[in-house]
Amino acid sequence: MVLWSKDQDKLSDMSTGTERIEMKKEGAPPAFHHSNGSVHPVILPDSPEEVPQTPGEYELTEMTSIPDHSDQENERPDMVVLDCRANAKGQREEDALLENASQSNESDDTSTDQSPVPPAPLKETSFSIGLQVLIPFLLAGFGTVAAGMVLDIVQHWTVFTEVTEVFILVPALLGLKGNLEMTLASRLSTAANIGQMDTAKDMWKMIMGNLALIQVQATVVGFLASIAAVIFGWIPEGNFKMGHAVLLCASSVATAFIASLLLGLIMIGVIIASRKVGINPDNVATPIAASLGDLITLALLAGISTGLYKELEYNDYANPLVCAFFVALTPFWVLIARRTPSTREVLYSGWEPVIIAMAISSVGGLILDKTVSNPNFAGMAVFTPVINGVGGNLVAVQASRISTYLHMNALPIAEPSPAPQKCPTPWSSFFGSALNSRSARVLFLLVAPGHLVFLYTINSMQGGHTTLTSLFIAFYLAAALLQVVILLYLADWMVNWMWHRGMNPDNFSIPYLTALGDLLGTGFLALCFHILWLIGDRDTDVGD
Repeated sequence: MVLWSKDQDKLSDMSTGTERIEMKKEGAPPAFHHSNGSVHPVILPDSPEEVPQTPGEYELTEMTSIPDHSDQENERPDMVVLDCRANAKGQREEDALLENASQSNESDDTSTDQSPVPPAPLKETSFSIGLQVLIPFLLAGFGTVAAGMVLDIVQHWTVFTEVTEVFILVPALLGLKGNLEMTLASRLSTAANIGQMDTAKDMWKMIMGNLALIQVQATVVGFLASIAAVIFGWIPEGNFKMGHAVLLCASSVATAFIASLLLGLIMIGVIIASRKVGINPDNVATPIAASLGDLITLALLAGISTGLYKELEYNDYANPLVCAFFVALTPFWVLIARRTPSTREVLYSGWEPVIIAMAISSVGGLILDKTVSNPNFAGMAVFTPVINGVGGNLVAVQASRISTYLHMNALPIAEPSPAPQKCPTPWSSFFGSALNSRSARVLFLLVAPGHLVFLYTINSMQGGHTTLTSLFIAFYLAAALLQVVILLYLADWMVNWMWHRGMNPDNFSIPYLTALGDLLGTGFLALCFHILWLIGDRDTDVGD
């Protein structure tokens, strides 16, 4: 409900306690300002009976002219009630954020003088963007290199050779950093940039709600990922083993739960520290999530699955008990997540992207399983986390930046009839003058130098089973560049498309984009190895 007061010369949203519209000139009629710059005049009622008593009964109407009511100025009531209908899903997202802000404002202090003012957006140049992204990008890349070295080693462990479906879990569980941790980082970065974490009470409320939310999502996604691994492993071979199925379920759920908790705590610390030192959290939070995400998740998966595999010989109840324990904690996390309005909405409506993203990543895992199981292509394992991680890191940074830009410069739910949006062209996405196009160019230029550094690191550590010939490097870089170009363009289209349909991109875009990055990276890399094998570039004994 929006009220206009003559005494204050401004419109206030009484349901949220936030002011939306200000008068530009004394005595002028109030006007409803939209994010796109359009202005709708508001006509004051002639009698108090015309004021609606309940919200939702009146719609904002665009006027072609403003009638003269100067002779009746003294007879006017002091306020007008106004309501605007909007897209249902977008309205719920915005209401959740505003409800969170209003609750904290009402509980802290009734005076407006002490309420926090959202910080001004950070002005960034291409150089500043590149400088802020570079170090986290390199840290994330070295994290994926470490994860690749771990995968190259553990692929020969007994649990990976006897239960090959564990390979299908690898992209799905590594993808949790995109489905959950990067989405968490994007949500908290946006909240920090728009002033939702400026007070201690707001900050801790947001932290607890989001931590509980990702624990619920991690448990459910880990359980579904194990089911997908069982199905994808059983369909080609037609051989189903109950012991292996329970092992996959327990390993997946335990790994997802523990990894999400550790990475969530790290993300919160990074975002709080970034705001204190004046760095845009969008530039550093998601790469740092990835720098440790792959390594921690893969190490946990290898260790937990190996330990539970050994228990199969002596204890039939260990694996079911582990799975049941983490699933039983889910209602507790649900209760905590429901107490925060912004996470409550995601708890109810945010399952579609993470589940679909998990399914997409599982297809990439099936490609990895069938490729690495062939001794001729064992060298692919060390490069898979690297190419998938770099692509996912860069597109997550871009998606988070675009989402923050839209949150700070637009209000889609205030549009009575939003015009249909055109699909962006590759030229506008990469060569436009806008800030997001500039950041896309900076991120793309990091791909080739970054991968060369990571390949040299792997080679110097004698990792993998493939010699880094010039032909291999050329094919590898071509695959990596093609992957990132597709992902950055899809990010520009997808985030804006979701925004104009009332969907919060922080909750929906990054899971899809990182899952597509896993699928494209694994697919392109497998294609490179097959082509190199066909043309005679064969070398599988390095690192043995």
